[in-house]
Amino acid sequence: MKRINLLLTLPLLLFACKEAKKENVDAKSKGPSATIVDVLIAGTGNVDNKVEVNGSVIPMETVNINPEVSGRLTLLNAPDGAKVAQGAVLARINDADLQASLSKTKVLLELAQKNEERLRKLLAINGINQSEYDLALNQVNGLKADLQITQAQIDKTIIKAPFAGVLGLRQISPGAYVTPAVTLTTLQQVDKVKVDFNVPEFYTNMIRVGSSVQVQTNEANDKRRATVIATDPQINPTTRNLRVRAVLDGPSLSPGTFVKVFLEGSKNKSSILVPTNAIIPDAKAKKIIVARGGEGVFVDIETGMRGTGFVEVTKGLQPGDSVVVTGVLFVRPKQPVKVRSVKQLSDIIK
Repeated sequence: MKRINLLLTLPLLLFACKEAKKENVDAKSKGPSATIVDVLIAGTGNVDNKVEVNGSVIPMETVNINPEVSGRLTLLNAPDGAKVAQGAVLARINDADLQASLSKTKVLLELAQKNEERLRKLLAINGINQSEYDLALNQVNGLKADLQITQAQIDKTIIKAPFAGVLGLRQISPGAYVTPAVTLTTLQQVDKVKVDFNVPEFYTNMIRVGSSVQVQTNEANDKRRATVIATDPQINPTTRNLRVRAVLDGPSLSPGTFVKVFLEGSKNKSSILVPTNAIIPDAKAKKIIVARGGEGVFVDIETGMRGTGFVEVTKGLQPGDSVVVTGVLFVRPKQPVKVRSVKQLSDIIK
């Protein structure tokens, strides 16, 4: 009986093995399953090339007021926040010793000039030789030089405003002993102000000396015009930014104010735009996946302007290409993809 059961079971086992082998062969012939994706048909669109960067307001001119010589302050005319004219006397340092030295030199010079005048008359009648007169003349010229030196030292004791502006907070009191290392106050010219800002290397072609930029503060929605007057001669190798300076038109702002600077490039530029999440960053290049012939093809691209949620593709993509915008992480090169739907750029970028 057991022998009969074994004979009946053996054909069934052989049939099951054949069916299993057949299923494995069919599965291998079918290959991997297709990745379901959504695509965006690449097309050109108009975009305004605008860039927003941060900036800071600085005074047109600024300087620390420091004495050139050491001494005791005899005058301090630097009220906090006062407006002063160019050349206004801000402070004086005790110059009593220099004034005394100046008076002494004047007396010696007067005596030397009288002696030189007498010897010149004697030289005219050959009463003395030339060398004696030259010594007297040299003494006169030496005392005149000493007089100029002393006067220059006295001038250094008078501290004047180098330009018209507004004084800062005073850092010293009258009667204090000061040295060249001591800052008395600051002076800033704020009737006109400048704006310093950094531009990424990619957008440096949008900056030209004499061109205009728009400046906006946090306190107002209106934008004001500023004219670019200079740029740094080189791009910062660490930040890859170019430092730019512009002069703000119209009423001035307080130095140190944070502002937003808007740069404008080409308007209504026709470009191919794709969502930022469709781009795959690589060590050597940026890639994008295009659905072609039912497969996912990885394409190297070059990008341009960036916006909120989109990137301009300048090279590597043609109008009409089906760009994979969802399921990007699951697509493998030359593997099948199945398009679920066709998206519009407006559907992806809100």
